[in-house]
Amino acid sequence: MTVVWVANRDKPLNDSSGTVAISKDGNLVVLDGREEIIWSSDVSNSVSNSSAQLLDTGDLVLRDNSNGSIIWDSFQHPSDSFLKRMRISNNANTGERIRLTSWKSPSDPSIGSFSASLADINLPECFIWNGSLPHWRSGPWNGQKFIGIPGMNSIYFRGLNIVDDREGTVSISFNKNETTYYILNSEGTLGRRYWIDGMEDWEIGFSAPKTECDVYGKCGPFGSCNPQDSPICTCLRGFEPKDIEEWNNRNFTSGCLRRTPLRCERNSNSSEVGKEDGFLKLKMMKVPDFAELSTAMEDECKSQCSKNCSCIAYAYYMGIGCMLWTEGLIDVQKFSMDGVDLYIRVAYTELEKKKNMNVIISVTVIIGSLTAAICTYYLRRWIVKRRGCSNESMLWAIVDQVKLEELPLYKFEKLAIATDNFHLENKLGQGGFGPVYRVMLVHQ
Repeated sequence: MTVVWVANRDKPLNDSSGTVAISKDGNLVVLDGREEIIWSSDVSNSVSNSSAQLLDTGDLVLRDNSNGSIIWDSFQHPSDSFLKRMRISNNANTGERIRLTSWKSPSDPSIGSFSASLADINLPECFIWNGSLPHWRSGPWNGQKFIGIPGMNSIYFRGLNIVDDREGTVSISFNKNETTYYILNSEGTLGRRYWIDGMEDWEIGFSAPKTECDVYGKCGPFGSCNPQDSPICTCLRGFEPKDIEEWNNRNFTSGCLRRTPLRCERNSNSSEVGKEDGFLKLKMMKVPDFAELSTAMEDECKSQCSKNCSCIAYAYYMGIGCMLWTEGLIDVQKFSMDGVDLYIRVAYTELEKKKNMNVIISVTVIIGSLTAAICTYYLRRWIVKRRGCSNESMLWAIVDQVKLEELPLYKFEKLAIATDNFHLENKLGQGGFGPVYRVMLVHQ
């Protein structure tokens, strides 16, 4: 048996004498052995005739029998589980938020430290909070997936849907044919469980946070996290650690500072003569938090950010549009798949450093390739000389290597005779591989 909802989470019964009943005012209540109410559905309007029903969806509902309407249901007051056809929502006008809340421990269903719900109406994202602090963030919804979750196109996420009622409420729900649900555990991990008939047990599919880098703001402002690197945190290009001692001690929360001030920051009145700031492209990134949505088209997104000195980064993604950032870039991550092209604003000198680095890398690769080729050539000559191979056997070895066995082979002496000792009258021309001669072969 899997528990997905608990009524009296913070008021447990001390014995088995508790009962569930309908009170005189029509509310659904839990009574202890002394028939004292320890939990109530707490419907404000009294109903003289009501009944409770557990639906096939797992929703426990309280109905007004006079008209059949639902006056209370458990889906509006979830515990730690997100079931099919349940809605997790956020109302920007009233501040009302339906959220999952974790258990205190695997054996204690009282309300724990973690909660999960939607945030940001304009760019909906799923958040897990530890108390009032963000713990994990999904990245914005593009109409089909959360772009901050790599691989979200997989079967683990089919059926998820976000709806905006245009009246201030955004809600997320999912509907799949298979038996599956999401659960927020006591350690703050949101996971998807699905039932396997043959095993008669639940299996874990998706879970988040999955790595250290998934934890919100792991590398601080202007820091980027990559779970495949050591250390996992680096400063974005053009930035350096705010506190190098903390950074060396693997405490990255203070983040990074800009190494070279932007031109528009140094001189807001534009009297200083100098080259303009530019943007560096970072591929396959999780976009930072606090994105501002713009109506600019893809070809206008960069221009709009460039004209605003307070704009420090931009990105464009299909289904979302132009995203701009004016605050410290927080919760940035480098992905090994999926992700977004993020453009960060840096001083012109940082762009020059990147160009110089590209030149150094190119020259190094060329020199390395030439060195390897020369070493291979002399090593081959040394091996042939040591083995005492004749010119003819060496030629045959080369021919065998390139699989040209079907071509005829001639000894040097025969070629000399056929070209009259390579006489100029028999020379046809000059090519990239040397002179070309006309020969007269006598078949024996």
